[in-house]
Parts: sequence; C-alpha cells; structure tokens
Amino acid sequence: MSSAPEAGQTFYDAVGGHDTFKRIVDRFYEGVATDPILRPLYPEEDLGPANRRFRMFLEQYWGGPTTYSQERGHPRLRMRHAPFAVTPEAKDRWLVHFRAALDEVALPPELDTQFWEYVNHAAMFMVNSMTESS
Repeated sequence: MSSAPEAGQTFYDAVGGHDTFKRIVDRFYEGVATDPILRPLYPEEDLGPANRRFRMFLEQYWGGPTTYSQERGHPRLRMRHAPFAVTPEAKDRWLVHFRAALDEVALPPELDTQFWEYVNHAAMFMVNSMTESS
C-alpha cells in the first residue's frame, strides 16, 4: 500500500480495494453491534444488510465498483437517515467506531487523514436532531 494514489489510481485501489473496505466496515459494525446509543438506530436485527450497504457506498465513493448506485440509486444520505434521530452524541459514537476501524487497518498516514476528514465531515452533516427523540 502506497502513501498516496499513483497517477490514474483511485483511492479505493490505493488502500487495498474491496478487502480493505470490508475490514473497515466489518470492524465498524462490530462496535455498532454493542453500542447502546447506535444499535437502536439500526432497525434490522441482523446488521449484515446495513454492513453491505455501507461498504458498497464507501467503495463507490472512493472510486471502486458502482454497485451501490446500481442497486439503490442516488445515495440521498440525509433523506435515508431522516427517520432516525442522529444526535451529536450518536455522531460522536459513530466516529469512535469508525476511528477504531481505521486504526485496525493502519492505512498510510496521508490516506488515513484523507479518509478520516471525509467521515468527520459526513458524520457532522448527518446530525439531524439535538435531542434523543425526533
């Protein structure tokens, strides 16, 4: 794994492609599964479908396969998350688990920083409630 994508190489490829994204998302959902703030935001008993959707979204965003859009259309993230109270506390918990996932895959610092800045921005954008009930 290089510290920056080479000319013509996507971020997706630079970090190791599908296997790396799978490891990140699997580790993220390990944390979500036992988090008392986040777990209630996932109505499905099995987190597998949410895991798959999130992985496909991230892979597509970072230059990998476009399976997410082929299966689900435009991401419309705010709309898809509107039914759930995404509070500042939930955002912070989400970031704790994502940070742990990134730490586990140990991307080169430049790539880690780029990924981390994106997820911080995205997490802040998803906050839609200042209270626990929406």
